[in-house]
Amino acid sequence: MHRRELLHVGGLSLLGLTAGGLESLRAESQSSERPRAKSCVFLFLFGGPSQIDLWDMKPKAPVEVRGEFQSIATSVPGIQVCEHLPRFAAQMDKMCLLRSMTHRMNVHGPACSEVFSGRDYQGPPVTDQATPEDWPSLSAMTMRYAKSPLGLPASVVLPWYLQFPGQSKRIAGQTGGRMGERHNPLLVQGGLDESSFESSGLRFQADAPWNRLNSRRGLLERIEQVGGPESVRAIDEFRMSSQSVYTLLENQTADRLDLSQEPDSVREKYGSTVVGKSLLAARRLVESGVPLITVNWEDETKIDGVNTCWDTHQNNFSKLKTLLCPIFDHAFPAFIEDLHDRGLLETTLVVALGEFGRTPKLGQFTQSSNTQSTGRDHWPHAFTAIVAGGGVRGGQAYGATSANAGFVVDRPVSPADLSATILNHLGVDQTLEYDDEFQRLKRRLSEGRVVADWT
Repeated sequence: MHRRELLHVGGLSLLGLTAGGLESLRAESQSSERPRAKSCVFLFLFGGPSQIDLWDMKPKAPVEVRGEFQSIATSVPGIQVCEHLPRFAAQMDKMCLLRSMTHRMNVHGPACSEVFSGRDYQGPPVTDQATPEDWPSLSAMTMRYAKSPLGLPASVVLPWYLQFPGQSKRIAGQTGGRMGERHNPLLVQGGLDESSFESSGLRFQADAPWNRLNSRRGLLERIEQVGGPESVRAIDEFRMSSQSVYTLLENQTADRLDLSQEPDSVREKYGSTVVGKSLLAARRLVESGVPLITVNWEDETKIDGVNTCWDTHQNNFSKLKTLLCPIFDHAFPAFIEDLHDRGLLETTLVVALGEFGRTPKLGQFTQSSNTQSTGRDHWPHAFTAIVAGGGVRGGQAYGATSANAGFVVDRPVSPADLSATILNHLGVDQTLEYDDEFQRLKRRLSEGRVVADWT
């Protein structure tokens, strides 16, 4: 029996339950383990993928709108996607194309903040960098209010916090912000040059086994006791963080992220990219019961300050065809299929989207002077999110856009609506209030509506 079961049985024994009753209760408990606890995997396609070239194609539009790509049939009659997403097309029966995402922010950092937090950006759209005024991210809300499994955090982010090259701070809206940095999710770091997530520091060092680490912990607690009143809050926040770390170490969290435990055939199915490995790690965390896993897209263009990741101001079609589509079409359909085959998709909500879409017309200028005739600029007015599992009916297109994929004409969904929907799926009441530490007042977690008509 696992430790959690032993503790449960020990408590019941104190209440006078017999051994036979315990066995009966245990059998009943095991039979009710399906479906598993609800989780959400949030794949953020950093940079803003082009809805009209991938998931909301308009083959009858003029060439300067529809572009170079052809559409192909999917496993669902009547729904077509880009010709460079054949594996994705084969899994369409398990997914919903939410074609009616919309907001009004066309600058990367503030738009990222709006999607991550579900709130309108609080400042002028002139910076991509975080400030103390940031709204708390969905991952921080989950970290604070969702139920987490024994020894694991409620929210994990991997493999990096989004940050533009040359800037000293991460992009806005990814952490606790005005709710408090102590509610930040666990960041599990990986990178383009790393074969695993070993850099996350979740394993014991050879010179510091558990008994020695515990001794250090006791010494630190004694030192903390001599702090003055002015240091109480800082000590409390540090104690909260360090307690989380000790719990992660004690419960061998690193093993949950050890991809070498997966068969070669599974790892090959996901691919060797950072995105593929991150999604495989996400699946392992779903199996462990972690409520929210955020995967931030990473590819070799993350060091490009002009066309970072899904940003395509120049050479839109060649970048999609040779880099972005191959990575996405290898890893994401494998992830969806794997969740389905393991019986996890029913209770795991999967959401994949960027901070906005791309302009309906090639070379159209909206925000960046770097946009050329071969590229598409930022466009927040209509873009697509891919949603699967969690009770959402697969094989459907939800909402609709105009003839040029530029504006929503049916069932609009805002970032606030999406955040409310994810919190609701995770069993968190989106109307709960927290203390805004910046403005010293109460804030609801989300002001959005739960999307419920896609089941």
